[in-house]
Amino acid sequence: MGDFLAMLADPQILLGAFTAIGVAATIFTVAIPFLEKEQLATRMKAVSVERDKIRIRERARMNTEKPVSLRVEPKAYMKRLVDQLQLKNALSDDKTADQLRMAGFRGQAPLTVFLFARFIMPFVCFMVALFYFFGLGMTEQPPGMKLAFSFLAAGVGMYLPNFYVSNAIQKRQQSIRRAWPDALDLMLICIESGMSVEPAFRKVAEEMGTQSLALAEEMSLTAAELSYLQERRKAYENLATRTGLEAVRAVVTALIQAERYGTPLGQAIRVLSQESRDTRMAEAEKKAASLPPKLTVPMIVFFLPVLFAVIIGPAMIQLFGWK
Repeated sequence: MGDFLAMLADPQILLGAFTAIGVAATIFTVAIPFLEKEQLATRMKAVSVERDKIRIRERARMNTEKPVSLRVEPKAYMKRLVDQLQLKNALSDDKTADQLRMAGFRGQAPLTVFLFARFIMPFVCFMVALFYFFGLGMTEQPPGMKLAFSFLAAGVGMYLPNFYVSNAIQKRQQSIRRAWPDALDLMLICIESGMSVEPAFRKVAEEMGTQSLALAEEMSLTAAELSYLQERRKAYENLATRTGLEAVRAVVTALIQAERYGTPLGQAIRVLSQESRDTRMAEAEKKAASLPPKLTVPMIVFFLPVLFAVIIGPAMIQLFGWK
């Protein structure tokens, strides 16, 4: 056991292990797009299941019966722990469910898993930190300092699920933001060709599935809600809430006004589509403009030493007479 701990404490072994992990992560990152299966059919099937859920729920509410829920239940031990400790009141608020929906996690099961993770991760991080500081003895700090670092790791572990959800929201919003102008163009074509809003949403969802799965899923779910919710305005507002994007909210406002006052929808969508496209182009130009400052440090650290070695190297060899 002592030899094993000494081996773990060897800097060369740790460096080799981290290097191997980095190489494996790089290979995995490069290879995963080629190994990734087509997810459009799975997402569309999930949306179809969600449509069935909405139909059953609305029929049950209209008949004043007890609502029927077909949502996937979380693990029994997770649900039991969350209910017994009342974690919904302690670790969540009104915005938690909205944040999970924005990240693509709908229903009570993701909320239960999220609360369970927020409760259990501090203990896991605390035990890992204790094993690292006291078990492996990697640092020479006093025991009080090691214990303080362990509590700090526990505090970080409590917010790790929040970081994961925030990252998922950013990725989902980026995918929707990039495909949104094209979706508006397709919607404009469908509406001006004589389609109503529901078939237009379904057609756009089918066409945008190859470009943005997140947007296709949201559009399909909105089409389902438009078909079965009594208030169509609620379906539009749900779309804006699930995406959390100002561009989508502007289109939702135009749709609600068209439903209420009968204003022409084609012209409003045309203007909003052009604004979304201009915004996307401005973001691309901003990223392109920020590229030279970002390349300054890598060029100084990696390119200039090699360039100096190539230029000055032959002169130094001749000067000192190296062979």
